Amino acid sequence: MVAFGKKIKERQIPEWQGYYINYKLMKKKVKQYAHQIEVGALERRHVLKDFSRMLDNQIEKIVLFMLEQQGLLASRIAKLGEQQNSLQDEPELSKIIELREAYRVVGQDLLKLLLFVEVNAIGLRKILKKFDKRFGYRFTNYYVKTRANHPYSQLQQVFKHVGLGAVVGAISRNLADLQDRQGSYLSIYDQPALTLQDPVVDALRAAADRLTYSTNFLNFLAQHALIIQDELPTAAEEHVDDQRYHFVSLLLNLANTFLYMVNTYIIVPTADDYSMSLGAAATVCGIVIGAMAVAQVFSSVYFSAWSNKSYFRPLVFSSIVLFLGNAMYALAYDCNSIAVLLIGRLLCGFGSARAVNRRYISDCVPLKIRMQASAGFVSASALGMACGPALAGLLQINFKLYMITLNQDTLPGWIMAVAWLFYLIWLWISFKEPSRQTEENRTPQESSGGSVQSDVLEKGLAQPLLLSTEENEQDEDGEDASEEAPEEARGPANSIGSAYRLLTPSVKVQLLIYFMLKYVMEILLSESSVITTYYFGWSTTGVAIFLACLGLTVLPVNVVVGNYISNMFEDRQILLASEFMVCLGILLSFHIVIPYSVPQYVCSGLILFVFAEVLEGVNLSLLSRVMSSRLSRGTYNGGLLSTEAGTIARVIADATITLAGYLGESRLLNVTLLPSLAICISSIIATCWTYNSLF
Repeated sequence: MVAFGKKIKERQIPEWQGYYINYKLMKKKVKQYAHQIEVGALERRHVLKDFSRMLDNQIEKIVLFMLEQQGLLASRIAKLGEQQNSLQDEPELSKIIELREAYRVVGQDLLKLLLFVEVNAIGLRKILKKFDKRFGYRFTNYYVKTRANHPYSQLQQVFKHVGLGAVVGAISRNLADLQDRQGSYLSIYDQPALTLQDPVVDALRAAADRLTYSTNFLNFLAQHALIIQDELPTAAEEHVDDQRYHFVSLLLNLANTFLYMVNTYIIVPTADDYSMSLGAAATVCGIVIGAMAVAQVFSSVYFSAWSNKSYFRPLVFSSIVLFLGNAMYALAYDCNSIAVLLIGRLLCGFGSARAVNRRYISDCVPLKIRMQASAGFVSASALGMACGPALAGLLQINFKLYMITLNQDTLPGWIMAVAWLFYLIWLWISFKEPSRQTEENRTPQESSGGSVQSDVLEKGLAQPLLLSTEENEQDEDGEDASEEAPEEARGPANSIGSAYRLLTPSVKVQLLIYFMLKYVMEILLSESSVITTYYFGWSTTGVAIFLACLGLTVLPVNVVVGNYISNMFEDRQILLASEFMVCLGILLSFHIVIPYSVPQYVCSGLILFVFAEVLEGVNLSLLSRVMSSRLSRGTYNGGLLSTEAGTIARVIADATITLAGYLGESRLLNVTLLPSLAICISSIIATCWTYNSLF
């Protein structure tokens, strides 16, 4: 992978070289500070004061140059505007064409300035993160808050760039006015839905979007997917992305994600009835539901490795295995065999291709739409989670077709088998395998559903849960402190063990939180049919409606958190508050003295589920920032580790339900909630300990 220090040099404009952030000098200064503190030659407060002054000087240099260039561009646009006004009465085609070209030249110079701001913004964020990691101190929190909120803030000029947006608007408006002198003379402000088709304007818009990192909601959704967003791509990388991109293939990957989530949750409302019809206890539904997760623990690894060589073949294999698995699940009723039922669910788990879906988005979708594709991945998952139980609630029929029984227990299997068959046909006809040759020509920084490098300074927030001091001097951006480490020493992890050794204490805490929230959500969802039938006598339709309503809260909750809550509070504050609310939801779910009521169960379940969703988004956002860059690519990447943590949590939760069932259905609720409460309290303690150790 290309180190950020080298990458920043490659993207510098030679004549502006003296005005960029001196990243190399500041990195050496951080190392020097660490050595001086270690030998006792310097106090920490002096380091903070000196480093703050150095950052202020660097930012002032950047901002003053940016304002100077911005003024020059504005002056050129004003002069062109005078020429344009003179053409209003006597328009000449040759002069109009000449004027449009002059505006495009200004646009090209503005592109250079936007890139200048982008490089410096990323450099500032990275040096702040490096400082926090080396000293185990939340300097970023202090620096951003004191500088960004000050009335004379220069930091806001770098990260808000309001003036540059006005210049972009001026160029776009004038080019639109000059585009067609024979048509309407309405401004672009009168017709905001109409976009100007001009290469320069498109490039300016893409650069501005990259600088602002799209919208908060898309950014928040994309962080759920843990798909890498390269912060400073080279022109060659962007060109390769465009060559490899195929819209229908992306759509097929999103459809695979949607169908798999439907497949996971469509059996939840009827799993207890199906188990009893085969002579097993109702609580065996935990094993039936969890069998899919057990297989997914292994399938995630081999699909992640397989996607290094192909995307099409793993998706074909996944579709065939899921077709067979669902057919076996449905045939288990007529075979009167719980073993066939479990084998069918295991096969479904072995067909989980979510690792391939993530990998395709991170490797083959162009940077300019990768955030939207990542958000689409999460939205497809959420929609599938809601549609699965809702579809099960509609399948209330019972008849025989020849020797095959079609009822509420078997129809989910048959419907999903048919769906995967149609998907396989569509896949075979429409999928386009990306060229592996272009991938080999890329700078070797393979991303496999790894961390989304969220630019938190652009949102005015401090970096939470940053890494503590380590013996290893490997940085997040892939640079060795000595810059002499061999390439293989900085390569991706080549095994689960080596990946685990790259995890710092703060990353382990984030994975513990992820384990906890997946565990409590699986307990709530998987035992819902047994609990509601025992206490309230709900039918399958009632359970399906309850689960579908829970699933439908996912996207609205993400809208609120991504657009509003994340702008009002720091991520660490949202994280802790969500953990406490999940704990409250667990406590309210216990059946102690008073008769257990529907309002108590529904309200406590809603609190638990909603805040677990909030917790998942914020937790993955933090995880993407503190995880080593070596876990952002290769087979054993950060996305795989988080997937494995969540899948293992689901397996243990489903096993807990089945084991607790031996104590009787009357004790099932409280017995399964006790470990949920213990894990939740443990994660809260670990989070608080991590924060305190960083202050």
